[in-house]
Amino acid sequence: MPHQLPPLNALRIFEVTARAGSYTEAAKELNLTHGAVSRQIQLLEHSLGQPLFRKEGQRMVATGHAKAFAREISAAFDHISDASRRYGKNAASKVIRVNAPATLAMRWLIPQLAEFRARHPATEVRISTAFSHDPVLKGSFDVAIRRAPGDQTQFEVAPLFTENTTVIASAALLGGRALKTPRQLEKAVLLSTESRPGDWENWLGAAGCADLRPMQTLRFDHFFVTLQAVVDGMGFGIGTFPTLAADVELGRLVTPFPRWQVPGSAYFVLVPLDSDKPKHLREFLAWLHAASERAAQ
Repeated sequence: MPHQLPPLNALRIFEVTARAGSYTEAAKELNLTHGAVSRQIQLLEHSLGQPLFRKEGQRMVATGHAKAFAREISAAFDHISDASRRYGKNAASKVIRVNAPATLAMRWLIPQLAEFRARHPATEVRISTAFSHDPVLKGSFDVAIRRAPGDQTQFEVAPLFTENTTVIASAALLGGRALKTPRQLEKAVLLSTESRPGDWENWLGAAGCADLRPMQTLRFDHFFVTLQAVVDGMGFGIGTFPTLAADVELGRLVTPFPRWQVPGSAYFVLVPLDSDKPKHLREFLAWLHAASERAAQ
């Protein structure tokens, strides 16, 4: 199905005008007349069926709707520019764009990238993050990591690792105490996550405490928020491993009941089927899978 696009030159002039803040400044940047800018904006407004600028005094100012539209257009132009550099005749840069869930990226992937950079200093790895429920195709990437394999007709899919979950807390919250039994959590504050329903129920069931009722339960929308609350000593949470292994090694977190663990989410590596597989991408994928194998040991 052909793309239904507004006039591309008008889009380019609109993006500059919204960023510059006025027709006059855009005309200077583009080396056009004020009238030429105005005509292109009118052409785009006609195509979209609604105004993008309103007059304030002697200036034409972008509407809130236009500012949001301009951000989307600017991001699209960035992707086009990036693709042109990467696939152009003189492309020489080694860049790998990785999109991963926020917690996995911050707690597991990024802390290990120093090792990859030491081995491959000429390759730049750019990390973008997504919420775990974001669609796989959102954004532009060379490699994606997701908790579901996605559309296997569009991607090469390989398993990364499967997490295990157990209770986590800050060392300050425990104050040097060793908890002997999960029943002691009845006097505690339990922290849960809306995007990971059932974590506490599954773990308490595995620990033989399905009927346990804590002193208080606090719920957060995303896991990285819950994790920060745990680090700050607000209560006990359910942590995922090996994702949080570095936090335990550094003493930011402790696992008071390591004996009781429950299988968690499986993560997969996705590479678009129609993408090039240059040497530096193959090297990154090999390193990524080796890192996952070490984490599983």
